[in-house]
Amino acid sequence: MFEGMDVPAASAGAPMHPCSAPPASAPARVQEPNRLQVELRASDLDSLLPADHRARLVWRYVEQQDLSVLFDAIRARGSAPGRRAIDPRILFSLWLYATLDGVGSGREVARLSQSHDAYRWICGGVSVNYHALNDFRVGNEALMDRLLSHNVAALAAVGVIRLVRVAQDGMRVRASAGAASFRRKGTLKEHHAKATEMVHSLKEQARENPGQAERRAQAARLRAAELREQQLAAALARLPELEAIKQRNGRPIDKARASTTDADASNMKMADGGWRPAYNVQLATDCASQVIVGVDTVTAGSDMAQLAPMVQQVHQRVGKAAEQWLVDGGLPAHGQLDAVADKTEVYAPVPQARAPKGKSQGQDDEQQPPAPGSQFQPKAGDSTAVAQWRQRMSTDEAREIYKDRAATAECVNAQARNRGLLRMPVRGLAKVKCIAWWYALAHNLMRTVALAPQLIGWGTGACAGAAALT
Repeated sequence: MFEGMDVPAASAGAPMHPCSAPPASAPARVQEPNRLQVELRASDLDSLLPADHRARLVWRYVEQQDLSVLFDAIRARGSAPGRRAIDPRILFSLWLYATLDGVGSGREVARLSQSHDAYRWICGGVSVNYHALNDFRVGNEALMDRLLSHNVAALAAVGVIRLVRVAQDGMRVRASAGAASFRRKGTLKEHHAKATEMVHSLKEQARENPGQAERRAQAARLRAAELREQQLAAALARLPELEAIKQRNGRPIDKARASTTDADASNMKMADGGWRPAYNVQLATDCASQVIVGVDTVTAGSDMAQLAPMVQQVHQRVGKAAEQWLVDGGLPAHGQLDAVADKTEVYAPVPQARAPKGKSQGQDDEQQPPAPGSQFQPKAGDSTAVAQWRQRMSTDEAREIYKDRAATAECVNAQARNRGLLRMPVRGLAKVKCIAWWYALAHNLMRTVALAPQLIGWGTGACAGAAALT
């Protein structure tokens, strides 16, 4: 019966005891994966997330905001024909959650809305595409400005923000433009003429060959050519500003260059010492609560002229300026100190006095270094505000107060970097400003959870889990 078959030795004799060890040559029994088995799971989206999940926090916050301007812009109304629009609260929540999650790509958010439970929960079965996401992200700067003002006012009403001390700092963020896209005036004019000629040529071809098969390809080529022409025109329009900067710094104006892909981007010196196309994001933060109270984005690499505009912005937003304003050494230009003297006290390091150039009559051959602390002494030509600033920074009390600048501004900057603010995903100053607003709103949302969760109806039980994510 068993002829021609391999029979284990144990089966030829007496039956093997159940507790005895199997022979080493016996095959191992394992549970192999079966990925073709059909499974039916009864579940809803709401059961996928715990009660303290951050996606629920974001939706709770967005639900309480006045987004009527977004609903008023929807054209699909009543029984009129047309596809229903995506709920603006979904798009707003997706970008707010993505910002907290460190996701900055519209395509990636659209992909996550199909595969990630948190993004799927926010969508609630509504399909979103990256075109709608990208358009929504950069088209509502005025709304986000108003929401930030509302958030700051609400925190001030409950005593979280007192504006005793504010720290301002600039953060250079890499632009989307490449370093090789910068061209001088002659090259820009040459490329712009070629781009204009290409647009005219494509329009002529479209009129001469209106065939259906070629129409879409011709339209795509024409859009690309028109975009190229607009970018070069914008670069030429910005050249006078860049030439004025060169002239002010004593450099040849013919060395000025503008980017052919992002005319608003400027070459700035980065933290590692290198020069790259970037934008300068200015943040003003309340020191006691670390809540952002002012946001701006500029194309200048220097912070020298950014103090007065930020003080004015915070004054308009809150109704008053901070009692003390802490900035680093790049901000306190003498004209800026005079402009804010009636609104706040500026605390900033006073630069060391420089040794005089040349040699005056009766002076020894060897130049004597400036006396220690001489930079704090009022100088000829100093205004009242500048003289008071010098004397103020000479005290131990001022040096102790100034320690709050790094503890506040650098912490907020680091959190923005950790959330992905390393390179701007969009081009153009208007769109870049919107990105900065998203990071400010996301940051303030988590500070609200930590300091005043009652403002968004976030209970103490759910707050414990969400606050750990700040």
